[in-house]
Amino acid sequence: MSDRTVRLTTAQAIIRWLANQFIEIDGQEMRVCGGGFGIFGHGNVTCLGEALHGVREDLPLYRGQNEQSMGFAAAGYAKQWLRQRFMFCTASAGPGTSNLLTSAALASANRLPMLLLCGDTFLTRLPDPVLQQMENFGDPTLGVNDAFKPVVRYWDRITHPAQVIQSLPAALATMLDPGDCGPAFLGLPQDVQGWVYDYPEVFFDKKTHRIRRITPDADEVADAATALKQARRPMIIAGGGVQYSRAVKELTDFAETHRIPVVETIAGRANMVATHPLNTGPVGVTGSDSANAIAEKADVIVAVGTRLQDFTTGSWTAFAKSARIISINAARHDAGKHMSLPVVGDARQSLVALGETAGGYVAPDAWVQEAQSERKKWDASVAENVSCGDNRPNCYAQAIGVVNQLCDARDRIVAAAGGLPAEVTANWRTLDTGTVDVEFGYSCMGYEIAGAWGARIAQSQREPDRDTITFCGDGSYLMLNSDIYSSVLTRKKLIVLVLDNGGFAVINKLQNNTGNESFNNLLVDAPTIPEAFGVDFEAHAVSMGAAAETVANPAGLAEAFGRARASDRTYVIVMKVDPYEGWTEGGHAWWEVGTPHITGSDRVRKAHEDWESTRPQQRKGV
Repeated sequence: MSDRTVRLTTAQAIIRWLANQFIEIDGQEMRVCGGGFGIFGHGNVTCLGEALHGVREDLPLYRGQNEQSMGFAAAGYAKQWLRQRFMFCTASAGPGTSNLLTSAALASANRLPMLLLCGDTFLTRLPDPVLQQMENFGDPTLGVNDAFKPVVRYWDRITHPAQVIQSLPAALATMLDPGDCGPAFLGLPQDVQGWVYDYPEVFFDKKTHRIRRITPDADEVADAATALKQARRPMIIAGGGVQYSRAVKELTDFAETHRIPVVETIAGRANMVATHPLNTGPVGVTGSDSANAIAEKADVIVAVGTRLQDFTTGSWTAFAKSARIISINAARHDAGKHMSLPVVGDARQSLVALGETAGGYVAPDAWVQEAQSERKKWDASVAENVSCGDNRPNCYAQAIGVVNQLCDARDRIVAAAGGLPAEVTANWRTLDTGTVDVEFGYSCMGYEIAGAWGARIAQSQREPDRDTITFCGDGSYLMLNSDIYSSVLTRKKLIVLVLDNGGFAVINKLQNNTGNESFNNLLVDAPTIPEAFGVDFEAHAVSMGAAAETVANPAGLAEAFGRARASDRTYVIVMKVDPYEGWTEGGHAWWEVGTPHITGSDRVRKAHEDWESTRPQQRKGV
């Protein structure tokens, strides 16, 4: 090993090291960091900005409009690259950095890699208190950046230039670890960013990384195989981890070999195409009647790459209490939930190992036929949901059906918070695997456009001829829309469908379903709004450089979608939808929400009693 050194600032060392980290994907070597999103301020422009300028071709820096949306874009990018590549986000000290907290939480909940390079107060404290510093009277070491500790997988504050020699590899190892994947945070004090150190040159040598495939324990596989071979009504839950392990083929092979029906989680949508005979539909609170019907009867459940969130499990009422769960997961924390038989390992390797150990086991024909019969009935329900006849009021499902009919099989579909995740999950018929991103891990309003922009940046590197299409409610649009402008500036075309129901209609629906009167969700029901009026979303989108039009109905949407596909820039289509009618009523499992135990309202009391009546079905566990 050479003793040669190179004198660099802390910021220069961080960026030079990042630029020399590579990964091999499908036989092609590329930088594991695809670049970054940045908004400069006094806490990062002078030193980190100087370092980034020198590598602007190798690590392109996308100028953000809002730090939170930058983080959402980084998450969308990581999802599109199946966690094999990531982006960094850099923000100044103070509000620029604190704006990234929500993004970090989204990435952590969704197990996504993201590197946060954030300004911090001066280590020397000589100029304290400085602009935007959050002072803690009893602990001067505590600041805003400490708030990231609960929402990242790796956290460090660089207090000496030499620390990056240890911290950077540790942060990258976390982001690439399949069991502990999540965002990494580096707090960069403004003075330390510019301090110099004689770094060993070998630290900056090119390095090619590989994402570890965790080999499952043979005894855990054997126990799982024993349980599976006793099953009369087995079922597979396919989560997002299937795609991150690049195990879609292995999942399909396993299901076909053993003739086991497959249901998908929200994150696992597009693990199978809709027409596969073993695809029984999405499961859970916003699932399908078909998947939920077999879920409640299954005696052995093979859960692959899922953290078993409450929308998947129906708050743990969707499955029989006696059902045995085999949980295949690279994360030990997720594999052991609810007294599961854990198989801690990579989804691809674990499915192959379990299949080999299970030998010639095949599920009974009657069970498979029952699942297929249920799926046929659900397909008929979906056809009715998306239909546009009989003078029905405009609804989400109709818009979803129009796009589903006209888009390319490899187009990227994005949705996030509100009612659209449920409607997309229930009604979207997957045309090709790995094409759907419904962000419901953290259910973040505002992800729709920003996450789509990040996905489009990644997609343009992989499938440039395909479109990224995002479904967005009016509430989410108003919360975070500025990356329409970003997409136009960077020439990363999006197709944005703004479906305007006059407020937060899905929460109004929940409010009404729990016996409450409509209050402060729809604009017309907000007591502090004397006279509600609609936003001209078309004009607003045009003001940011997008092409846009407003349509009256699904037929007009179909025509506009054709123009959007032909457009060479971001295209926004606006359609009003009914806030009360047209919701998908089928496919719902129970969901635990807090309802008032005492109330003066008979309707609220009755709704509470009805809600609680399902609780005895709830599976107990950890």
